[in-house]
Amino acid sequence: MSQRAGRDGLLVTAGELAAELAQDRPGDPGDPGDPGEPPVLLDVRWRLAGPPGIDSYRQGHLPGAVFVDLDRDLAGPPGPAGRHPLPDPAAFQAAMRAAGVSRDRPVVVYDDSDAMSAARGWWTLRYFGHPDVRVLDGGYRAWTGAGLPVSTDEPAPAPGDFSAEPGQMPVLDAAGAQETAQAGLLLDARAGERYRGETEPVDPVAGHIPGAVSAPTAGNVNPDGTFKDPAGLAARFAALGANPGPGMPVGSYCGSGVTAAHEVLALALAGIPAALYVGSWSNWVTDPARPVATGG
Repeated sequence: MSQRAGRDGLLVTAGELAAELAQDRPGDPGDPGDPGEPPVLLDVRWRLAGPPGIDSYRQGHLPGAVFVDLDRDLAGPPGPAGRHPLPDPAAFQAAMRAAGVSRDRPVVVYDDSDAMSAARGWWTLRYFGHPDVRVLDGGYRAWTGAGLPVSTDEPAPAPGDFSAEPGQMPVLDAAGAQETAQAGLLLDARAGERYRGETEPVDPVAGHIPGAVSAPTAGNVNPDGTFKDPAGLAARFAALGANPGPGMPVGSYCGSGVTAAHEVLALALAGIPAALYVGSWSNWVTDPARPVATGG
């Protein structure tokens, strides 16, 4: 598969993506990874409090993009494992194939602007083994802000051949998160007031995992929703205690493993590998024996 433009193959700008889509050349039948083959576009717009992302998609999306529902396609049913646990591999594979995803064709995911939900799409595809997934930096807002075309047509893509092979990105369970908080660096991606336990709008218990460090995902992006540059992100995480060298485990969690995936992506941009606690706080608090900390 060819090397793609963007920050280490993780991000693509609106202009870069438009240029790739404009090529739209049929690849060599013997080389499905031909650089002229345009990427599959997945619209992952989602908001915790609604309205549903499909509403935004139907009002306008990147031409050819297919809507992927975060709750249905990028997560399993809520329960003791958390509000957004890992999806069943067979179900995820079926959803991605229906969206036209194949292993040997690049994928670009996007949301409204700040990648808070698109990063979950990026992470889940990478976890299940897709080798070439990028996030549209600045999302739909960057695309329209550049004067690029949008569509209300809902395409019916040819089925893809993606095979879900779980385990390709590091994950943490509750015990692993606790160990990372004690022996390494566990970042809490939620807003500071939720970390401190001053408010908890979603889960039944307020507070944070003892030893975790507050690192709200809002600090990873610029006002326009694009990611800060790698040097800026590296400086941010260094100030929080991250060491890009070997030997220090780094992990991230949030309420239910959505914005924590954004933290993992930002860390990757800074050159720091990190594990995702997929169950996150919504899993942690299901066991009353697990400790809870509050305050700064």
